Amino acid sequence: MSTTSTEPVRPGRASLLYDPRIRGYVYQLALLAIVGFLIYSAASNAIENLRAQKIASGFGFWHNASGFDVNQKLIPYDASTGTYGRAFYVGLLNTLLVAAIGIVLSTFLGFFVGVARLSSNWVVAKIAMVYVEIIRNLPLLLQLFFWYNAVLKPLPNPRQSIQLPAGALLNNRGLYIPDPHLGPGGSLIVWAFLLGIAATLVFRHWARKQQAATGKQYPIGLVAIGLIVLLPLAVYFATGRPVSFVYPELAGFNLRGGIQIFPEFVALLLGLTTYTAGFIAEVVRAGILAVSKGQTEAANALGLRAGPTLKLVVIPQAMRVIIPPLTSNYLNLTKNSSLAVAIGYPDLVQVFTGTVLNQTGQAVEVVAITMAVYLTISLVTSLFMNIYNRRMALVER
Repeated sequence: MSTTSTEPVRPGRASLLYDPRIRGYVYQLALLAIVGFLIYSAASNAIENLRAQKIASGFGFWHNASGFDVNQKLIPYDASTGTYGRAFYVGLLNTLLVAAIGIVLSTFLGFFVGVARLSSNWVVAKIAMVYVEIIRNLPLLLQLFFWYNAVLKPLPNPRQSIQLPAGALLNNRGLYIPDPHLGPGGSLIVWAFLLGIAATLVFRHWARKQQAATGKQYPIGLVAIGLIVLLPLAVYFATGRPVSFVYPELAGFNLRGGIQIFPEFVALLLGLTTYTAGFIAEVVRAGILAVSKGQTEAANALGLRAGPTLKLVVIPQAMRVIIPPLTSNYLNLTKNSSLAVAIGYPDLVQVFTGTVLNQTGQAVEVVAITMAVYLTISLVTSLFMNIYNRRMALVER
Protein backbone atom coordinates (compact mmCIF):
# COMPACT_ATOMS: atom_id res chain seq x y z
CA MET A 1 0.00 0.00 0.00
CA SER A 2 1.57 3.26 -1.12
CA THR A 3 1.51 6.36 1.00
CA THR A 4 1.42 9.97 -0.25
CA SER A 5 3.61 12.52 1.52
CA THR A 6 1.76 15.59 2.81
CA GLU A 7 4.88 17.72 3.47
CA PRO A 8 4.96 21.03 1.49
CA VAL A 9 7.40 21.23 -1.36
CA ARG A 10 10.07 23.80 -0.56
CA PRO A 11 11.09 25.76 -3.63
CA GLY A 12 14.77 26.08 -4.34
CA ARG A 13 16.52 29.34 -3.55
CA ALA A 14 15.95 31.86 -6.39
CA SER A 15 18.94 33.37 -8.13
CA LEU A 16 19.99 36.84 -7.04
CA LEU A 17 19.57 38.05 -10.62
CA TYR A 18 15.82 37.50 -10.28
CA ASP A 19 15.59 39.67 -7.15
CA PRO A 20 14.05 43.04 -8.23
CA ARG A 21 15.94 44.91 -5.53
CA ILE A 22 19.31 43.43 -6.53
CA ARG A 23 18.60 44.09 -10.20
CA GLY A 24 17.81 47.71 -9.33
CA TYR A 25 21.14 48.11 -7.58
CA VAL A 26 22.97 46.54 -10.51
CA TYR A 27 21.29 48.83 -13.04
CA GLN A 28 22.03 51.92 -10.95
CA LEU A 29 25.68 50.95 -10.53
CA ALA A 30 25.94 50.33 -14.27
CA LEU A 31 24.41 53.74 -15.00
CA LEU A 32 26.79 55.46 -12.57
CA ALA A 33 29.72 53.69 -14.20
CA ILE A 34 28.63 54.84 -17.66
CA VAL A 35 28.13 58.44 -16.50
CA GLY A 36 31.49 58.43 -14.71
CA PHE A 37 33.20 57.07 -17.83
CA LEU A 38 31.63 59.79 -19.99
CA ILE A 39 32.70 62.52 -17.55
CA TYR A 40 36.22 61.09 -17.36
CA SER A 41 36.45 60.88 -21.15
CA ALA A 42 35.21 64.45 -21.60
CA ALA A 43 37.62 65.79 -18.96
CA SER A 44 40.57 63.86 -20.43
CA ASN A 45 39.74 65.08 -23.91
CA ALA A 46 39.47 68.69 -22.71
CA ILE A 47 42.82 68.46 -20.87
CA GLU A 48 44.56 67.02 -23.92
CA ASN A 49 43.14 69.72 -26.18
CA LEU A 50 44.23 72.45 -23.77
CA ARG A 51 47.74 70.99 -23.60
CA ALA A 52 47.90 70.73 -27.39
CA GLN A 53 46.98 74.42 -27.69
CA LYS A 54 49.36 75.31 -24.83
CA ILE A 55 46.56 76.80 -22.74
CA ALA A 56 47.08 76.58 -19.00
CA SER A 57 44.22 75.11 -16.99
CA GLY A 58 43.10 76.19 -13.55
CA PHE A 59 42.04 79.47 -11.99
CA GLY A 60 45.41 81.19 -11.87
CA PHE A 61 44.12 83.84 -14.30
CA TRP A 62 41.73 85.14 -11.61
CA HIS A 63 44.29 87.57 -10.15
CA ASN A 64 45.89 88.60 -13.45
CA ALA A 65 45.50 92.18 -14.71
CA SER A 66 42.49 92.53 -17.00
CA GLY A 67 43.57 95.51 -19.07
CA PHE A 68 40.05 96.50 -20.17
CA ASP A 69 37.51 98.92 -18.75
CA VAL A 70 33.77 98.60 -18.12
CA ASN A 71 31.51 101.62 -18.56
CA GLN A 72 28.98 100.71 -15.84
CA LYS A 73 30.41 99.53 -12.53
CA LEU A 74 28.89 99.48 -9.06
CA ILE A 75 32.24 98.82 -7.36
CA PRO A 76 35.62 100.51 -7.94
CA TYR A 77 37.28 99.05 -11.02
CA ASP A 78 40.03 100.41 -13.26
CA ALA A 79 41.50 99.02 -16.46
CA SER A 80 45.08 99.53 -15.29
CA THR A 81 44.76 97.91 -11.85
CA GLY A 82 41.66 95.73 -12.20
CA THR A 83 41.90 91.94 -12.32
CA TYR A 84 39.81 89.33 -14.08
CA GLY A 85 38.30 88.41 -10.73
CA ARG A 86 37.31 92.01 -10.14
CA ALA A 87 35.79 92.16 -13.63
CA PHE A 88 33.73 89.09 -12.73
CA TYR A 89 32.21 90.87 -9.72
CA VAL A 90 31.50 93.95 -11.83
CA GLY A 91 29.56 91.89 -14.36
CA LEU A 92 27.79 89.90 -11.65
CA LEU A 93 26.58 93.03 -9.84
CA ASN A 94 25.35 94.52 -13.12
CA THR A 95 23.36 91.34 -13.78
CA LEU A 96 21.88 91.31 -10.27
CA LEU A 97 20.99 95.00 -10.54
CA VAL A 98 19.01 94.72 -13.77
CA ALA A 99 17.39 91.44 -12.62
CA ALA A 100 16.27 92.85 -9.24
CA ILE A 101 14.84 96.07 -10.69
CA GLY A 102 13.27 94.16 -13.58
CA ILE A 103 11.52 91.72 -11.23
CA VAL A 104 10.00 94.54 -9.18
CA LEU A 105 8.86 96.60 -12.18
CA SER A 106 7.53 93.66 -14.18
CA THR A 107 5.56 92.45 -11.15
CA PHE A 108 3.77 95.76 -10.72
CA LEU A 109 3.18 96.19 -14.47
CA GLY A 110 2.08 92.57 -14.90
CA PHE A 111 -0.42 92.75 -12.04
CA PHE A 112 -1.83 96.01 -13.40
CA VAL A 113 -2.23 94.66 -16.93
CA GLY A 114 -3.61 91.33 -15.70
CA VAL A 115 -6.31 93.06 -13.65
CA ALA A 116 -6.98 95.47 -16.52
CA ARG A 117 -7.69 92.54 -18.85
CA LEU A 118 -10.65 91.64 -16.63
CA SER A 119 -11.91 95.23 -16.36
CA SER A 120 -15.55 95.93 -17.11
CA ASN A 121 -14.37 98.92 -19.17
CA TRP A 122 -14.21 97.65 -22.77
CA VAL A 123 -11.47 100.07 -23.87
CA VAL A 124 -9.19 99.27 -20.90
CA ALA A 125 -9.66 95.52 -21.34
CA LYS A 126 -8.91 95.65 -25.09
CA ILE A 127 -5.80 97.82 -24.64
CA ALA A 128 -4.49 95.36 -22.07
CA MET A 129 -5.27 92.45 -24.39
CA VAL A 130 -3.44 94.08 -27.32
CA TYR A 131 -0.41 94.75 -25.12
CA VAL A 132 -0.26 91.14 -23.93
CA GLU A 133 -0.72 89.62 -27.39
CA ILE A 134 1.91 91.84 -29.03
CA ILE A 135 4.53 91.57 -26.30
CA ARG A 136 4.20 87.81 -25.80
CA ASN A 137 4.47 87.02 -29.50
CA LEU A 138 7.55 89.08 -30.34
CA PRO A 139 11.04 87.71 -29.61
CA LEU A 140 12.72 89.38 -26.67
CA LEU A 141 15.90 89.99 -28.66
CA LEU A 142 13.90 91.91 -31.27
CA GLN A 143 12.32 94.01 -28.53
CA LEU A 144 15.75 94.83 -27.09
CA PHE A 145 16.89 96.01 -30.52
CA PHE A 146 13.74 98.14 -30.77
CA TRP A 147 14.28 99.89 -27.43
CA TYR A 148 17.99 100.41 -28.07
CA ASN A 149 18.11 101.32 -31.77
CA ALA A 150 14.67 102.78 -32.43
CA VAL A 151 13.92 104.57 -29.16
CA LEU A 152 17.16 105.52 -27.40
CA LYS A 153 19.69 105.99 -30.20
CA PRO A 154 17.64 108.64 -32.08
CA LEU A 155 17.72 110.90 -29.01
CA PRO A 156 19.65 114.17 -29.48
CA ASN A 157 23.35 114.51 -28.73
CA PRO A 158 24.57 115.98 -25.42
CA ARG A 159 24.56 119.58 -26.74
CA GLN A 160 20.82 119.31 -27.47
CA SER A 161 19.94 117.32 -24.35
CA ILE A 162 16.31 117.18 -23.33
CA GLN A 163 15.69 119.06 -20.10
CA LEU A 164 13.76 117.03 -17.54
CA PRO A 165 12.38 118.04 -14.13
CA ALA A 166 14.72 118.21 -11.10
CA GLY A 167 17.73 119.07 -13.25
CA ALA A 168 17.91 115.76 -15.15
CA LEU A 169 19.09 115.62 -18.77
CA LEU A 170 18.33 113.02 -21.45
CA ASN A 171 20.34 112.38 -24.62
CA ASN A 172 21.66 109.52 -26.75
CA ARG A 173 24.40 108.83 -24.20
CA GLY A 174 21.95 108.13 -21.42
CA LEU A 175 20.01 109.76 -18.63
CA TYR A 176 21.90 112.14 -16.34
CA ILE A 177 20.41 112.78 -12.91
CA PRO A 178 21.70 114.92 -10.01
CA ASP A 179 24.27 113.22 -7.81
CA PRO A 180 23.41 113.56 -4.08
CA HIS A 181 26.20 114.18 -1.57
CA LEU A 182 25.65 113.75 2.16
CA GLY A 183 27.11 116.32 4.51
CA PRO A 184 27.46 116.15 8.30
CA GLY A 185 24.35 114.51 9.71
CA GLY A 186 23.31 113.13 6.34
CA SER A 187 23.70 109.55 7.52
CA LEU A 188 20.81 110.17 9.93
CA ILE A 189 18.52 110.55 6.93
CA VAL A 190 19.60 107.16 5.62
CA TRP A 191 19.04 105.57 9.01
CA ALA A 192 15.62 107.22 9.26
CA PHE A 193 14.70 105.79 5.85
CA LEU A 194 15.79 102.28 6.83
CA LEU A 195 14.01 102.60 10.17
CA GLY A 196 10.86 103.69 8.33
CA ILE A 197 10.97 100.58 6.13
CA ALA A 198 11.45 98.30 9.14
CA ALA A 199 8.67 100.00 11.09
CA THR A 200 6.35 99.75 8.08
CA LEU A 201 6.92 96.00 7.83
CA VAL A 202 6.26 95.56 11.55
CA PHE A 203 3.09 97.64 11.39
CA ARG A 204 1.90 95.77 8.30
CA HIS A 205 2.36 92.43 10.06
CA TRP A 206 0.50 93.68 13.14
CA ALA A 207 -2.33 95.18 11.04
CA ARG A 208 -2.80 91.91 9.13
CA LYS A 209 -3.05 89.95 12.38
CA GLN A 210 -5.56 92.44 13.79
CA GLN A 211 -7.62 92.26 10.62
CA ALA A 212 -7.66 88.46 10.75
CA ALA A 213 -8.68 88.49 14.43
CA THR A 214 -11.18 91.38 14.55
CA GLY A 215 -11.90 92.32 10.91
CA LYS A 216 -10.80 95.90 11.50
CA GLN A 217 -8.63 97.45 8.77
CA TYR A 218 -5.81 99.89 9.36
CA PRO A 219 -4.42 102.45 6.86
CA ILE A 220 -1.22 100.60 5.98
CA GLY A 221 -0.56 102.76 2.93
CA LEU A 222 -0.82 106.06 4.80
CA VAL A 223 1.35 104.78 7.64
CA ALA A 224 3.94 103.59 5.10
CA ILE A 225 4.07 107.02 3.46
CA GLY A 226 4.47 108.66 6.84
CA LEU A 227 7.28 106.37 7.96
CA ILE A 228 9.20 105.97 4.69
CA VAL A 229 8.76 109.47 3.22
CA LEU A 230 7.77 111.96 5.90
CA LEU A 231 10.11 110.67 8.63
CA PRO A 232 13.32 111.02 6.53
CA LEU A 233 12.02 114.37 5.28
CA ALA A 234 11.57 115.59 8.85
CA VAL A 235 15.10 114.43 9.73
CA TYR A 236 16.37 116.22 6.62
CA PHE A 237 15.04 119.59 7.81
CA ALA A 238 15.89 118.91 11.45
CA THR A 239 19.57 118.33 10.59
CA GLY A 240 19.82 121.52 8.56
CA ARG A 241 19.34 120.00 5.08
CA PRO A 242 22.75 118.28 4.88
CA VAL A 243 22.18 116.91 1.36
CA SER A 244 23.63 118.75 -1.65
CA PHE A 245 23.33 117.85 -5.32
CA VAL A 246 25.83 117.97 -8.16
CA TYR A 247 23.86 118.69 -11.32
CA PRO A 248 24.95 117.54 -14.79
CA GLU A 249 26.21 120.35 -17.03
CA LEU A 250 27.60 120.62 -20.53
CA ALA A 251 31.39 120.54 -20.79
CA GLY A 252 32.67 120.51 -24.35
CA PHE A 253 30.95 117.78 -26.33
CA ASN A 254 29.82 115.82 -23.29
CA LEU A 255 28.15 116.31 -19.93
CA ARG A 256 29.98 116.57 -16.64
CA GLY A 257 28.68 115.85 -13.16
CA GLY A 258 25.63 113.92 -12.04
CA ILE A 259 24.96 110.22 -12.31
CA GLN A 260 24.88 108.72 -15.79
CA ILE A 261 22.41 105.93 -16.50
CA PHE A 262 23.62 104.32 -19.71
CA PRO A 263 21.19 103.68 -22.60
CA GLU A 264 22.18 100.00 -22.71
CA PHE A 265 20.94 99.57 -19.15
CA VAL A 266 17.70 101.43 -19.89
CA ALA A 267 17.05 99.41 -23.07
CA LEU A 268 17.68 96.10 -21.33
CA LEU A 269 15.53 97.06 -18.34
CA LEU A 270 12.64 98.23 -20.54
CA GLY A 271 12.81 95.13 -22.69
CA LEU A 272 12.94 92.67 -19.79
CA THR A 273 10.22 94.51 -17.85
CA THR A 274 7.68 94.84 -20.66
CA TYR A 275 8.32 91.32 -21.99
CA THR A 276 8.07 89.56 -18.62
CA ALA A 277 5.07 91.68 -17.59
CA GLY A 278 3.12 90.31 -20.55
CA PHE A 279 3.52 86.76 -19.22
CA ILE A 280 2.87 87.79 -15.61
CA ALA A 281 -0.34 89.49 -16.75
CA GLU A 282 -1.67 86.20 -18.11
CA VAL A 283 -0.67 84.42 -14.90
CA VAL A 284 -2.53 87.03 -12.84
CA ARG A 285 -5.59 86.82 -15.08
CA ALA A 286 -5.65 83.01 -14.79
CA GLY A 287 -5.29 83.23 -11.01
CA ILE A 288 -8.19 85.65 -10.67
CA LEU A 289 -10.41 83.56 -12.94
CA ALA A 290 -9.57 80.50 -10.81
CA VAL A 291 -11.33 82.10 -7.82
CA SER A 292 -14.97 81.10 -7.65
CA LYS A 293 -17.45 83.82 -8.64
CA GLY A 294 -19.32 82.98 -5.49
CA GLN A 295 -16.56 84.69 -3.50
CA THR A 296 -17.16 87.95 -5.34
CA GLU A 297 -20.92 87.62 -5.01
CA ALA A 298 -20.61 87.00 -1.29
CA ALA A 299 -18.39 90.07 -0.91
CA ASN A 300 -20.89 92.16 -2.84
CA ALA A 301 -23.70 90.85 -0.62
CA LEU A 302 -21.75 92.10 2.39
CA GLY A 303 -21.57 95.57 0.86
CA LEU A 304 -17.93 95.56 -0.28
CA ARG A 305 -17.13 97.70 -3.32
CA ALA A 306 -15.18 96.38 -6.32
CA GLY A 307 -11.81 97.67 -5.10
CA PRO A 308 -11.90 96.17 -1.59
CA THR A 309 -13.37 92.96 -2.99
CA LEU A 310 -10.46 92.55 -5.36
CA LYS A 311 -7.88 93.49 -2.72
CA LEU A 312 -9.27 91.60 0.28
CA VAL A 313 -11.11 88.63 -1.22
CA VAL A 314 -10.03 87.78 -4.77
CA ILE A 315 -6.28 88.53 -4.89
CA PRO A 316 -5.37 86.70 -1.62
CA GLN A 317 -7.02 83.53 -2.94
CA ALA A 318 -5.65 83.99 -6.46
CA MET A 319 -2.08 84.25 -5.15
CA ARG A 320 -2.12 80.52 -4.41
CA VAL A 321 -2.47 79.94 -8.13
CA ILE A 322 -0.26 82.83 -9.22
CA ILE A 323 2.91 82.21 -7.18
CA PRO A 324 4.23 78.96 -8.80
CA PRO A 325 4.21 80.25 -12.41
CA LEU A 326 5.31 83.66 -11.15
CA THR A 327 8.49 82.01 -9.88
CA SER A 328 9.19 80.65 -13.36
CA ASN A 329 8.81 84.13 -14.84
CA TYR A 330 11.28 85.56 -12.34
CA LEU A 331 13.79 82.86 -13.26
CA ASN A 332 13.26 83.50 -16.97
CA LEU A 333 13.82 87.23 -16.51
CA THR A 334 17.13 86.64 -14.76
CA LYS A 335 18.32 84.21 -17.41
CA ASN A 336 17.05 86.39 -20.27
CA SER A 337 19.26 89.21 -18.99
CA SER A 338 22.14 87.35 -20.68
CA LEU A 339 20.81 88.75 -23.97
CA ALA A 340 22.38 92.03 -22.85
CA VAL A 341 25.43 91.05 -24.88
CA ALA A 342 23.46 91.90 -28.03
CA ILE A 343 23.18 95.59 -27.11
CA GLY A 344 26.48 95.96 -25.26
CA TYR A 345 25.31 96.08 -21.65
CA PRO A 346 28.19 94.86 -19.43
CA ASP A 347 26.47 92.02 -17.62
CA LEU A 348 28.12 88.82 -16.44
CA VAL A 349 27.95 87.11 -19.84
CA GLN A 350 29.28 90.08 -21.76
CA VAL A 351 32.14 90.87 -19.35
CA PHE A 352 33.18 87.44 -18.15
CA THR A 353 32.11 84.92 -20.77
CA GLY A 354 32.86 87.38 -23.54
CA THR A 355 35.87 89.60 -22.84
CA VAL A 356 37.61 87.56 -20.14
CA LEU A 357 37.22 84.29 -22.04
CA ASN A 358 38.59 85.82 -25.25
CA GLN A 359 41.61 87.26 -23.49
CA THR A 360 42.52 84.28 -21.32
CA GLY A 361 41.31 81.33 -23.38
CA GLN A 362 40.16 79.63 -20.15
CA ALA A 363 36.90 78.45 -21.72
CA VAL A 364 36.21 75.54 -19.36
CA GLU A 365 36.80 77.53 -16.18
CA VAL A 366 34.97 80.67 -17.34
CA VAL A 367 31.91 78.81 -18.62
CA ALA A 368 31.79 76.63 -15.50
CA ILE A 369 31.85 79.67 -13.22
CA THR A 370 29.14 81.41 -15.26
CA MET A 371 26.91 78.33 -15.21
CA ALA A 372 27.41 77.97 -11.45
CA VAL A 373 26.43 81.61 -10.90
CA TYR A 374 23.18 81.35 -12.86
CA LEU A 375 22.37 78.04 -11.18
CA THR A 376 22.92 79.59 -7.75
CA ILE A 377 20.76 82.63 -8.57
CA SER A 378 17.95 80.36 -9.81
CA LEU A 379 18.11 78.09 -6.75
CA VAL A 380 18.09 81.03 -4.32
CA THR A 381 15.17 82.68 -6.12
CA SER A 382 13.23 79.40 -6.10
CA LEU A 383 13.98 78.91 -2.40
CA PHE A 384 12.53 82.26 -1.35
CA MET A 385 9.51 81.93 -3.65
CA ASN A 386 8.80 78.42 -2.34
CA ILE A 387 8.94 79.73 1.24
CA TYR A 388 6.47 82.46 0.30
CA ASN A 389 4.31 79.92 -1.52
CA ARG A 390 4.12 77.74 1.60
CA ARG A 391 3.05 80.73 3.66
CA MET A 392 0.25 81.51 1.20
CA ALA A 393 -0.91 77.88 0.86
CA LEU A 394 -4.19 76.74 2.36
CA VAL A 395 -3.81 75.15 5.80
CA GLU A 396 -6.31 72.40 6.53
CA ARG A 397 -7.85 72.37 9.97
